[in-house]
Amino acid sequence: MSQESRDDSPLGERAQQLLRVLVESYIRDGQPVGSRSLSRDSGLNLSSATIRNVMADLEVGGFVTSPHTSAGRVPTPKGYRFFVDTLLRVQPLQEAAAADIRRRLGRNDDSRTLVSAASQLLSSLTQMAGLVTLPSTQAASLTQIEFLPLSDNRVLAILVFDDREVQNRILQLERPYPAEELRRAATVLNEQFCGRTLDQVRQALLDELSVTRERLNQGMAGAISVAQQLFPEAQPGAGGMEYVMAGETNLMGFAELSSVEKLKRLFEAFNEKRDLLNLLDLSLKGEGVQIFIGQESGYQILDDCSVITAPYSSDSGAVGVIGVIGPTRMDYERVIPVVDLTARLLGSALNSRR
Repeated sequence: MSQESRDDSPLGERAQQLLRVLVESYIRDGQPVGSRSLSRDSGLNLSSATIRNVMADLEVGGFVTSPHTSAGRVPTPKGYRFFVDTLLRVQPLQEAAAADIRRRLGRNDDSRTLVSAASQLLSSLTQMAGLVTLPSTQAASLTQIEFLPLSDNRVLAILVFDDREVQNRILQLERPYPAEELRRAATVLNEQFCGRTLDQVRQALLDELSVTRERLNQGMAGAISVAQQLFPEAQPGAGGMEYVMAGETNLMGFAELSSVEKLKRLFEAFNEKRDLLNLLDLSLKGEGVQIFIGQESGYQILDDCSVITAPYSSDSGAVGVIGVIGPTRMDYERVIPVVDLTARLLGSALNSRR
């Protein structure tokens, strides 16, 4: 008993070894693991009775559970969490896989193409669903604004960030704006806002320009009116974050996710995006690889899933998140380094476009 309770770990060395073998076996085969298999694979010279006793203790502790149809046991989310935090032996990616990621993210493509390539990479390398958020422009500096008139009081706004990132937005305005007025508005806004981030632009509109609107000449007032449409007040939560997803259908190949009702609700959540975006927004504010197992995500639809994420960064800090979604029975040892390296190489590829 003293051997079992040494160190600060809730599990002794023997229990940890058996739990590690059980989790690895279940991840590999997807079948409940019995004491005979544990005795064979653990390398421990233990009787079946001793192994059953340790398994019973692990079950009482909430690390494993027994399906009704089998004498074997499977890991619980608590068991996976202990495995990931304490027992996992993460190895660097094989050089061939690492070279493939470098090659496919090494091209000087636009950011959306790079993000799409990264999500496809994550999906193909893990055989699960890969998702990547588009780079946020919240921390980027506005370089240039241009307007082009369209029909029906609509205007095409062209925004350039950090001299490299281009966004197009269509604005529905209250009245028609002739091309000359749009040119004047662009001149005014470029003078006022270039070199500022979106948050700084919104703050300027709220604190300075809008309160003095009555004292502005008509041209300036028109520019401010367009700017208020172009830079609406930031929404709470994930705001304007968008993501690209690939490989959702891979999830149909996992028995624990393959019921029609479960897949339907999961795909509906992917389409709605709100819950996933909130989770990704949390990941954007964190550091390094983050792992959400089952209910840890906070969203019931993901209770049978694990989500592994990592932020990717530009010179100005974290600008987006990549992630993999799969069953809790995922190969964490293989997926974690894929997510980590892809995040770092995506950030490098975006920075190299400067």
